[in-house]
Amino acid sequence: MKYPKMLLMVTMCLATAIHANVRAFSPADLKKDLEGRWDLVIQKEGESLPSWLEIEHSGTQTLVGRFVYAFGSARPIAVINVANGKFNFSIPPQWEPGTRNMDFEGELVDGKLKGTMVYTDGKSYTWTAGRAPLLKRKGEPVWGEPIKLFTGVDLKGWRAMGNNQWIVEHGVLRSPKSGANLVSEQTFTDFKLHVEFRYEKGSNSGVYLRGRYEVQIADDKGKEPGKGYLGAIYGFLTPSEMAAKEAGEWQTFDITLIGRMVTIVANGITIISNQEIPGITGGAIDSKEGEPGPVLFQGDHGPVDFRNIVITPIKE
Repeated sequence: MKYPKMLLMVTMCLATAIHANVRAFSPADLKKDLEGRWDLVIQKEGESLPSWLEIEHSGTQTLVGRFVYAFGSARPIAVINVANGKFNFSIPPQWEPGTRNMDFEGELVDGKLKGTMVYTDGKSYTWTAGRAPLLKRKGEPVWGEPIKLFTGVDLKGWRAMGNNQWIVEHGVLRSPKSGANLVSEQTFTDFKLHVEFRYEKGSNSGVYLRGRYEVQIADDKGKEPGKGYLGAIYGFLTPSEMAAKEAGEWQTFDITLIGRMVTIVANGITIISNQEIPGITGGAIDSKEGEPGPVLFQGDHGPVDFRNIVITPIKE
């Protein structure tokens, strides 16, 4: 009589274990594990394209999110579907060629995401992602000595990301035509940055903080503030007011970046005050948000000039 009782106990334990295992991988639990911000890398035709994904719940059943591709702005994801241990979502094209959606499918494996992307040309590529770091800082920053990043006489300390069109004339760093972006050889974590800039009518550029977060530069005087206009963290943060001057005038940015928190003073006006940058913006050099990064000037959107580039890094 003891054997059947023992068999019953083993059967009950096995059933409990199976039930626990099923519950651990239920759609509800998977949805919870997917929530948060993810730094992506898409492998596309021999290139590693930095991208970003945010997943959050809407109500009790639906997952929604935002996505940043290798270029363009943060785009809303209306719904993220979860079924059979995987998830998928679709995004209409923005600046990509073609008309079909970008379709993503992925799964969570050992705390990381991996999957495939079908691009607007119908070709399929693989991608992987890790959780984006929080970049929380403790205590008040202690600043080091200011560093002049631009000598005023040559391009020492900078390198072009492609065929170089950048020149130095009369103490001014100039990109007279669309071409390569320019990055500093030095990299930084937290800092205060002062930069003066000037653009021609209708031109467009940007200053990338750590090479990952674009502060927009554009001929936007007279427009209402927007996520794609002067002073914005492109696609993410809208300035409180439009501080742009007329094209052809010298203008200033004074930017403080501590962790993810940014303050931007444009032409003496505080337009973004200690706001969080959620993730990388389109055109970032990489998606390694936990690492130091350079100052990057965008040179592929039109003529732009810079001068008096001074950075004050935090004391590590």
